[in-house]
Amino acid sequence: TLVVRNDAYWKPGKPYLDEIELIGIADDSARLNALLSGGMDLVAMVNPRSVSRVKGTPGYAIMTTQSGQYSDLIMRKDVGPGTNPDFILGMKYLLDRQQMKQAIALGNAVVANDQPIDPTNRFYFKDLPQRPFDPEKAKFHLRKAGVSGKVQVVTSPAALYSVETALVLQQAAQRVGVELDIKRMPVDGYWSNHWLNSHVGFGNVNPRPSADTIFTQFFKSDAPWNESRWKNPKFDQLLVAARGETDFAKRKQMYADMQTMVHEEAGIGIPLFLSSIDAHTTKLKGLSPIPLGGLMGYMFAENVWIDA
Repeated sequence: TLVVRNDAYWKPGKPYLDEIELIGIADDSARLNALLSGGMDLVAMVNPRSVSRVKGTPGYAIMTTQSGQYSDLIMRKDVGPGTNPDFILGMKYLLDRQQMKQAIALGNAVVANDQPIDPTNRFYFKDLPQRPFDPEKAKFHLRKAGVSGKVQVVTSPAALYSVETALVLQQAAQRVGVELDIKRMPVDGYWSNHWLNSHVGFGNVNPRPSADTIFTQFFKSDAPWNESRWKNPKFDQLLVAARGETDFAKRKQMYADMQTMVHEEAGIGIPLFLSSIDAHTTKLKGLSPIPLGGLMGYMFAENVWIDA
């Protein structure tokens, strides 16, 4: 995609660049090599294991943005083992969040709590008790659910860190006598063929601008992207009521109640809120983190320039 400067843009003096060319490169290594070989000025979604390579290459730098992005374990509540609430709860207790933060994200994340509102959001409910990694509780609930045989878990590099997360989860499950059969699918076709269709799988959700947006798109009973098919009429009523509530304290309590419901009832395990890691040439100026997402909350185009 080639975009050119709009001289009639409503912000005087912006954008600074005459044109920007956007190129999609799905493979992590190929995308990074395109930057370090001089073919690109800015690349998104760098693997944390490549950060030291970028920083160690003269003329290149990293921009890290902590945001509400997450990859989630999805357990559909309408089919498969997720129809049993004990299976869902047992799997949530198998999420070793601290290990995942250090070993998978290399510290580029904050621990999440199985609900989608992150600490950068003004409606984040910090007093919701953190669900711990607890193999004994996991074993209790998985046995109560009657889990037998292999449980298939579908994953793909398309969902950021989901392959690594699935492997850590598989190791934890072995400790409690449950065998997870990890099915790694290719990037191409994952979102159309497997996401929303697998009984147990993974998704990846980019930051949303408001609590209402993410709840409406992913957790409302009739949402097309309701990943676990969780349906709660009380949640739906609270969601609609919160939109019209002008008392900030009351509205914040509504969102706290909704976070609690998702945490306790939905078939979604959210172990981490992930940082967006972007890499760029040091000649590119004007970059700064914006929590709405990577690449300055996707608004880099009007803010950057090249220092010749």
